[in-house]
This record gives sequence, C-alpha cells and structure tokens, in this order.
Amino acid sequence: MKRSFPIILVFAIVFLFFIQAAGTLVESIYILDLMNSNLDEKVLGVLFFFTPVLLIPLYKKFPRGLVWGTFAVLFLARGILPYLKTADQVFASGLGTFAVLSLLFLLLGAKPRGQSISRMGLWGSAGLALAVSLSVLLRTLDFGLEYSLTPAGGWVGWGLGLLLGWLLTQLDLAGGSSVVERKDGGVTPAILGLFLVLGLVWFAFSAPAVIARWTEGNYTLIVITISLLAVAWVMLSVSRPRFFERISPGGLLLWNFLFTLSLTATLLAQRVSFPPTPDSAPVTVTGPGWFTQLTLALTLLLLPVIYLDMRLFLDQIRQASPAPRELVPGILSGSFALVLLIFTHIFTNVWGYVKPVSLPFRNMFWLPYFLMAGILTLLVWRTKKVDPDPTQEDAGTFHWGWPILLGVIFVVPAFRSFPVQRLQVNAADRSSLVAMTFNIQQANDKSAEKSYDRQLALIRKVSPDILSLQETDSTRISLNNNDYVRYYAENLGYYSYYGPTTVTGTYGTAILSKFPLLNARTVFTYSDTDEIGTAEAEFEVNGRRFTVYDVHPDGSDTAMLVFAKRLLERSQDKPYVIALGDYNLRDYEPAYKLINSVYTNAWTSVYPSKISTDGTDMSGENRIDHIFLSPSLKARNPVYVLPPESATDHAVHWTEIYWGIP
Repeated sequence: MKRSFPIILVFAIVFLFFIQAAGTLVESIYILDLMNSNLDEKVLGVLFFFTPVLLIPLYKKFPRGLVWGTFAVLFLARGILPYLKTADQVFASGLGTFAVLSLLFLLLGAKPRGQSISRMGLWGSAGLALAVSLSVLLRTLDFGLEYSLTPAGGWVGWGLGLLLGWLLTQLDLAGGSSVVERKDGGVTPAILGLFLVLGLVWFAFSAPAVIARWTEGNYTLIVITISLLAVAWVMLSVSRPRFFERISPGGLLLWNFLFTLSLTATLLAQRVSFPPTPDSAPVTVTGPGWFTQLTLALTLLLLPVIYLDMRLFLDQIRQASPAPRELVPGILSGSFALVLLIFTHIFTNVWGYVKPVSLPFRNMFWLPYFLMAGILTLLVWRTKKVDPDPTQEDAGTFHWGWPILLGVIFVVPAFRSFPVQRLQVNAADRSSLVAMTFNIQQANDKSAEKSYDRQLALIRKVSPDILSLQETDSTRISLNNNDYVRYYAENLGYYSYYGPTTVTGTYGTAILSKFPLLNARTVFTYSDTDEIGTAEAEFEVNGRRFTVYDVHPDGSDTAMLVFAKRLLERSQDKPYVIALGDYNLRDYEPAYKLINSVYTNAWTSVYPSKISTDGTDMSGENRIDHIFLSPSLKARNPVYVLPPESATDHAVHWTEIYWGIP
C-alpha cells in the first residue's frame, strides 16, 4: 500500500475542494439574495453543479489534457476564492465546483504509477475520510470558521492546490481514457449514491459545529469522535485493505438502516411543536435530554458507514467500466438530487419569505437528511456487492508518513476544540454594566460582504458585559456552516448561549456574557412568518440576579403583539430585566407601546427627542433595535452606531446600565 499514498491524498484534496467550492457557491448566492429576502436570477448559479457533463464528449479524445485543464481551472478558482467579493465568489466558486466534479470523474480510472490494478473504492473511501478529517482541522483552527476560506488562511488553498498538482504527476492518468462497454449493468445508481454521500459530508459531518448546533451537544466530544473515526478509517484502509470486505451485504444494509434511523431521530428529537394559534402558551426549550444524547452518540458512532458506501459505489463504477456517455445520466441525476436537497434545506429556514413554495417545509429540517440517508440505504440494498480482486494484497505495509500525518490531523483539532479560558471579571462591588445588542446579519455588512473581523473589532472596542446577537444562525449550508457565535465567544473569552438550535429554523438569538450564564433556555411564541425564538438567561452581579432576553420577533401585527404580551408575562416578576435585541418595531406600533408602558427604553430615557447631543438622529423609521430595562435599572450614555460603521445592515446599540445612586 506504499504506492497508494499519492492517490488517496488526491481524492482527499478533491473531496475537500468540492466541500469548499460548493459551500462557497451556495453561501454567496444566499448572501446576495439575503439582501432582498427573495429568489432572483442569482439562484441560477446552482447550474454549475450540472456543468461537468459538458466535458463528456472530450473524454476519449483528450483524457490527459482534460485532467490538467480542469486542474488548472480548479487551482486558480480555489486559490483566489478567499480574496474575492461576494458577487465575484459566485462565479469563482461555480467554476471551482465545475472543475472539481469534472476532475473527480476524470480520475475514476487513474492508478498509482507501477500498479496495474485499480482499487478505486478503497482509495476513494480513504480519501473521503481523510477529507473529512482535514475539514474538521480547518474548521477548528479558526474557532468555527473555515480557516482556508478566510483571507488570513488563503495560503492553505494555494498550498493544497500545488500539492494536488504534484500528486497528479505521480499517477498513471491513462486509465481515465481506458473505458470500455460496461460489463455489469448501468452506473447511474452508483453515481447518484456518490453524490448523496458527498451531500451528507458537506451538509453536516465535515463541520462538527453543525451537529453541535443541532443538539447543543458537547463540541469537543463531537470533534474528537468525528476526527478519530475518520483517521481510523484511513489507517485501516492503508494497513488492512481487506478488513471491510468481511462485512456482508446484509450487514452493510443494516448499518445504513440504523444510521438513517439514528440521524433522523436525532433531528426529530430537537423538533419543536410551535404554538399554533395566538392564544397558545409559549413553548420553552432547555438543554438536550437523554434521548437526544443517545441518538447523537449512535449517529456519530455509525457515521463510518458513509465511507463504506463510497467504497461500494466507486467499486461498482470501476467494475462496470462505463463509457463516458454512460456517466451522463448519473451526473445529471446526482446533481439534480443535490440541488433539490439544497433548496429543501434552505426552505425549512425561510418558509415565511419565499411563498408559496417554501410554506410546506416549515419545521421540516429533518427532511433533507432523512432523504439523503434513506435513499443511500435503498441504493445499497439495490447495489450488488463487487467481488474483491483475487490479486489484491491481504495486508499492506503503509508508508511511515501515514501515522505522522494522521496523528497531526487528529491532535490539532482535538486540542483546538477545547474552550478557551473565560475572562475573569470581578462582579463584587459593581454598580453598573454595559449591555450591547448587535444584529450581525450572518456576519455580513450592508453591501453583502463578510464583516466578521470588523464586527469583532467593534465588540472588542466597546467591551460589553452582556452582548445579544441576532441573525446568528449561520451554522448551516446556506452560510457555509460557519459558526460566528463560537468565533466571537472564543476570540473574546465570553460565556455563550447559542439560543434556538438550527433545527428550529429561526435566524438565531445568541447571548454572550463576561459572567457565567445560568438557566439558559429558549422560548417560542406564536409566529406566522418566521419562528420567534427568544433566548433567555440569567447572570449574577454583586448579589443581584439579572435576567436577559435576546429578542428577534417578526411577522404580522398579531404575532408581534403576542410576542410583546408573552415577553411581559414572563419577565414582570423578575427584579432586574434587560430585554434587548432587534425588535422589528417602531415606537408608534402597538407592540412597542405595550412594552414601553412597562419597561424603560434606554435611548429615549436619556434622549426624549430621540436625537443625541452629538447629533445622532434615531427618530426615524430605522430605529428597530432597542434596549428595554425594568424600572429598577437606569441607562446612561446610550450609543447607536449606524451602517456602514456598524459593519452590518443594522444600527449597533449599547448603553451603560446602573442601579442605585448614579
């Protein structure tokens, strides 16, 4: 197995580049459409998933030329990706998606130099596991962001591209053109299965934060489990290549069935029965129960079945030896399925904004994952197991570089996944604190450009004791699985509560604090446009227990009034209340007036004219981000910072809060 080193690494980089390019393509389209909350012509960018079929007529005539041509496109598109503006990223990531998928199919017949036998399934499955472990590494290096897709980490993409180019020189690429008439049936189901495996990896398992945000699970344990199982799979593949052949077709089918069951159960366990009518009582959600933790553990432990599925599908393609034209139905059906699953996933989150097509997807977050895993199970059931090559070695000696490489890939993310040391703040003798509300718009500014670095700098400058964030639910494929709450909390050394899980389909309300957060929970009230999930938590300062409510309601006047009533009902018996966030309410609206009749607005209590002494005029329509305080608390020095200085499309608002004698 010594000579398999290059081809496994080739597959690892190709699969990793697919996750990155496809993720950036969907993210860029979504960000641009997020500005106007509807679908437009930019959504046609998903057609890049279908473009690999354009090269099929050239497969026989120019096999080596196509390999190097698609590599060149991929190298340039992936390399420049982190440095482009969002609109330019659509085209670059689209080209990258086209190139990486094309290269994948061009490499299906490649072999290490000097070998006459293709072990495509073995090499490809090991490469996929290695790609997952590399993705986990890159995701943990920058506290939830994909490090190589940031300008600071852009060098990684160039480096991996150069490595891929050198590795291709170590392969016999002639096999890419040595295609003959199929021997054992069509390959369309196998190619469809390949796309579905890649979909599961991309949607969830290449980014552990996704699973942690589904379930409020322990991020460190999730990282360690996914990474350990991935590197273990690679080690077994290179040292015991026949090990997995002991698994019977029935055993593989049962494994897939149990994985589908546990994955779906994990998501359904987080599903919330939202209040159906305005008169319905609010629904409170606290930490995960034992059933959720059990199904999560089973899902993670059963995860390696997708590597075995990839091996099965690649072996099926190898044995069928398809002519280039016979790849077309599989590529088209796989691309169509992937695009359909992307829209299904996104519609579960924006059901109130893309009417009428998205309405049936409300509270159906589990559906795309069930479809992917369930269809994979059916394909495994219908796919005939490929007989092993009798000349294949039973056990191989693996290159000494494998344990070193895999050890580093496992140890680094495991270490980086542990929480950083939290700020040590002396709460004794405090008579004031600073509270800040920040709608980060998924860490994008008003021009649809990523602004997490500028937002972090602004937070650091203000150094609030309590920070409420809205529109933070970015740990999903529409935002490339980036976890900005983790990024801010770890860089600041704050305690954090993510609030409503991604399964619930809100835009996210998260609370960050210099003080430990107590009794954190999420409360859902009636909604008819977007789920209204209010994050609540408590903290103690100088013997006083404060209750903070991070709000982001939206919907009809009825839904907004219900939200206001429920907020007052839940908070009026609390002695020290800070209710802040993006209220989507102006001061002339009934819901605002109701809250203002009980609590004090920090800005108007200091500036009754709504215009500050330095001339900041917040008397217009755009003042929808508010800080309300209970009568026992008072505000001083409130501040609004407007776009573009706020690095988002909202005004950022903070104030000093004090009690007792000022």
